[in-house]
Amino acid sequence: MSQSDEFSASTYRMPNKDGDVDKTVKTASGGEVVGDEEDVVTDPFAAPLKRQLKSRHLQMIAIGGIIGPGLLVSSGNALHEGGPAGSLISFCLVGIIVFFVMQSLGEMATIIPVTGSFTEYAARFIDDALAFALGWAYWYLWVTVLANEYNSVSLVIQYWTTAVPQWGWILIFWFLFLTLSNLGILAYGEMEFWLSVIKVLALIVFFILAICISTGGIGPQTIGFKYWDHPGAFADGINGVAKTFVVAGTIFFIGILIPWNDKQLLGNGSKTASSPLTIALTDAGILPAAHLINALIVISVISAGNSSLYVASRTLLFMSRNGKAPKFIGRTNRAGVPWVGLIFTNVFACIVFLEQSSSAGTVYSALITLSGVATFIVWSVIGVCHIRFRRALVAQGEDPSKLPYQAAFYPYGTYLALAGNIFLVFFQGYTCFLNPFSSTDFVINYILLPVFVLFFVVYKVWNKTKFVRLEDMDIWTGRREFVEEDADEVDNSGWWSKIYSIVVG
Repeated sequence: MSQSDEFSASTYRMPNKDGDVDKTVKTASGGEVVGDEEDVVTDPFAAPLKRQLKSRHLQMIAIGGIIGPGLLVSSGNALHEGGPAGSLISFCLVGIIVFFVMQSLGEMATIIPVTGSFTEYAARFIDDALAFALGWAYWYLWVTVLANEYNSVSLVIQYWTTAVPQWGWILIFWFLFLTLSNLGILAYGEMEFWLSVIKVLALIVFFILAICISTGGIGPQTIGFKYWDHPGAFADGINGVAKTFVVAGTIFFIGILIPWNDKQLLGNGSKTASSPLTIALTDAGILPAAHLINALIVISVISAGNSSLYVASRTLLFMSRNGKAPKFIGRTNRAGVPWVGLIFTNVFACIVFLEQSSSAGTVYSALITLSGVATFIVWSVIGVCHIRFRRALVAQGEDPSKLPYQAAFYPYGTYLALAGNIFLVFFQGYTCFLNPFSSTDFVINYILLPVFVLFFVVYKVWNKTKFVRLEDMDIWTGRREFVEEDADEVDNSGWWSKIYSIVVG
């Protein structure tokens, strides 16, 4: 859900509301976009981002982007909190919601591929004040994700050596991420491509080994589903399910290989406790597994750290250039990299150092928990944007059936996802109400809701924004008009040619 416009541009025309097609100009990557040649500026506060990512970059970034510390590290906590069945239920429910959220976003992004993505849609389809609150919530989400990645890599890398303290590793990777992020979009894409390839191949190997271990082909015993029977499929009943909605991962294989009450998952001082994959393979007698898994986690954190900085900095860039963030954050260098936004984001990610203090560690954990709530808020707004976009099409005489891409099962899927996200915003923290009531947990789980509303109200009152009517909604600016390809231009190459094109671009 990146808000960048740094994708490979294709040839398209953008009609205005009257149906006229404006003048097109060439982009740096060979595509054509609407505008006058005089619009190409060199002002560091308005310079366009580079469009240099190739198809293979985008495909592998999309596939490998889901393989990060949350999948390899936090899944251990999910297993402990919810048990194998509880975590699997959370994974399935969230997976359904994510599918319909992506359907909604995909329909809007295909016809209106604007830089601001859903933040721009919120401004145009609902209220500019909502876009302000949403943009900052989305940026905060990625800051906390980045902080968690610094914490994860500093712990995991200590498996090999403790000569450098944890805060030292955090500093090392802090400068490493910042350096890599300033190399430019093409370097970012190439690095993410190969790191994603490594992550995908490693995870496939783990799946194969997990099946062999469970069936008794590797290791001292046949495991099957015995851990679902003892200590049980649920760690804390429905409460465990509620706690794991934001951290369920490759939980099925992990759930059949490790009991949820495994001491290695619980021990704070255990070096392998961060990775249930390592525990499973080590218990099976595959001695090199610990080193391989730790190497995989380090690779995934480097990849995820780059992605977090990428998305957060582009979010700030968009908001800066639309008056929703300080103007200086919108500066870019000659490579088209928003370097100020990168530094600004990385500085706030230093909240990870709170984890180094036992007393401040509670504050850090609370900040990380809030990122899950921010996720559900963002997904909810995407659903509302999609519903209003569809209604505006009808109100302005447009035929939704002619959209180049239509969301599956609309409107049922969109309404289901919207209802599910609203439910999860409140359900994920309901355990604080259980006897005895925990005021600390209540604040941690729900403080972001009034803060989000405060951002919305203050911006709305200060700027006197108005709720957008369907008849006045801007569904034309940046709109893409697709041109049918000639039949003889359709690619009929074999599957081997398509694989080759993905690898080499």
